[in-house]
Amino acid sequence: MSFNVAALALGISVFATTNVDDVFLLTAFFADPKLRRLAIIIGQFAGIALLTAVSIGAALLAINIRPEWTALLGLVPLALGFKKLSALRSGEDQADPTIAQERTAQERLHSQVLAVGVVTIANGGDNLGVCIPIMATSPSVIPSFIAVFIAMTGLWCLIGFLLVRNPMSGGQVRRWGHIVLPLVLIGIGLHILSGARGLIG
Repeated sequence: MSFNVAALALGISVFATTNVDDVFLLTAFFADPKLRRLAIIIGQFAGIALLTAVSIGAALLAINIRPEWTALLGLVPLALGFKKLSALRSGEDQADPTIAQERTAQERLHSQVLAVGVVTIANGGDNLGVCIPIMATSPSVIPSFIAVFIAMTGLWCLIGFLLVRNPMSGGQVRRWGHIVLPLVLIGIGLHILSGARGLIG
């Protein structure tokens, strides 16, 4: 693998601009007491890894993925948001030990990893639109992008976690996190879906 400063700087710029909203999303995830921290971290890394792999594969095969089709992934966070909102309104989203005992810890971890990973992928449609052309025209940047994306994903998780743990704002974030998360998911879903308007015309 070969790395150069220009490719690393470009990778940082690409990741930061295409994943800036993930910081807010991760903060909402970490603020939800029902989501395990390990599941959030694994899910975020898995989602970014899959997006990166798809970008590399599409770039090397010279496949152009229309942004209108990737925008349909917005249905995923939209559905999850409405599901959480429905559970919140019915009172099912409150911490309840009897409900927690219905599933094993391992089953909860797997389902939460999947949920976070799928939302990360759905929210990363713009990653494909930016990364594929760059990687297709300059394949040499791929190793640098992979290294940067791994490091930046860890940094994003750390920032989201620290925002929740911050003495100044953490209490309010944790208090309202389970309420904010469904609204964040719905908002992100609608935002992503807005990019699919080209399919109608």
